[in-house]
Amino acid sequence: MSAIVYRYITPSQTPASYQARVTLIEDFLQGFYVESLNAFRRETSIDENYRPRSLLELSEYMAFTERYAKRRIPLPGRRSQQLLILRAQTFSQQQPPETSVDMDTAAEGGTPDSENTWNDAAIQQVREVMVASEPEPLEANLRDKVVEELFAYLEERQQHDCADYFTLRLQDLPTSEIEEILGLTPRQRDYLQQRFKYHLIRFALSHRWELVHQWLEADLEKNLGLTPHQWQLFQNKIDPQQRELLHHKQQGHSTQEIAQALSCTVTQVDKRWFKLLEIAWDIRNRSVSGSGASEDE
Repeated sequence: MSAIVYRYITPSQTPASYQARVTLIEDFLQGFYVESLNAFRRETSIDENYRPRSLLELSEYMAFTERYAKRRIPLPGRRSQQLLILRAQTFSQQQPPETSVDMDTAAEGGTPDSENTWNDAAIQQVREVMVASEPEPLEANLRDKVVEELFAYLEERQQHDCADYFTLRLQDLPTSEIEEILGLTPRQRDYLQQRFKYHLIRFALSHRWELVHQWLEADLEKNLGLTPHQWQLFQNKIDPQQRELLHHKQQGHSTQEIAQALSCTVTQVDKRWFKLLEIAWDIRNRSVSGSGASEDE
């Protein structure tokens, strides 16, 4: 079914990258499967809490879902369309325009600016690893530490609604179910999602960047997770002052020592390092976001 709806679901007012579409399609299909299950319960007169458990029950449900998706719905002008396609079109139209996170503002500790854009590749990487199942023991310990500290970070800043949203995202629930649980409209959920992303970026690139990068196997010892070619691109992209800052970080110097060496404040060091990490994440995640490949059908 994902192949059928691919052309009908695109991120609202943003370049239709492959990864962005896949994320939306996953959310849509999870919601459609819930709708299909409700229809299956209703049309077969079974208990409203029924869930297929055995292989046979699952096969029956999936066969019903395929037939349900292909049902023809009458349209004006003696036309008709498959139910699945109509649902996909409606879902795509209901997606609110992407708001954004201003990285300069984030580095200063300000609030997001809704007129700029932020590539979600890095955030997607963090989310995918967070919801991954059966991690290795060491990875599991790091993951638990990241999750624990991110919750503490959000609670410390009284971002309780962001913490609730994070809890539901850890369960990999579709957006429709998150909206229902939190009692939000699509636009309210989108605003909450963007606020969570803002704090996640602050946490990952500033507050606990070492822990997050170690967990993602992208720490300084591993050249911030860059391949040799990407590392060269990174070196070419940064200026001499940034290169000197990178050298101090690689030597394990403290922020205070770096500030003294560069004749600047601790806040300025943090802001410049935030920018360096942003550049590295952008280079590392280009392949994830689909850059360099065709983004349209």
